[in-house]
Amino acid sequence: RDMSALKVPIVTVVIGEGGSGGALGMAVADEVMILENGYYSVISPEGCAAILWKDRAAAPQAADALKFSPDYLKKFGVVDRVVAEPVGGAHRDYDCAAATLKEAIVDALGKLKKKTTQVLLEDRYTKFRNLGEFAEKA
Repeated sequence: RDMSALKVPIVTVVIGEGGSGGALGMAVADEVMILENGYYSVISPEGCAAILWKDRAAAPQAADALKFSPDYLKKFGVVDRVVAEPVGGAHRDYDCAAATLKEAIVDALGKLKKKTTQVLLEDRYTKFRNLGEFAEKA
């Protein structure tokens, strides 16, 4: 709750593996970014497999079911931007990765700072409340 009430723009970035309950906290942001080789989920594939199939060896099946890759996350509105990485991953060229990430963050903050505080807070609340899908029975 405290983070959602901050009166300044919030940009979060998943730079590798964003998993567990901490992932939920990162969602309370005005813009959520992820590096193209990252993943972001409330549970690891191994943990999901252990719960659903009672077998951690089913992790690949769980990973497919979780749909936590950057492209799916963008498609479902969980993340706002997928940030490109150097060939082979960010760890292959720190300077290039940092420059690309800086450009994305500066761009996001430039757009967000144009909003009034009230609009920023309202948009953040609406964005977080609209995450996910649900169905109601008539």
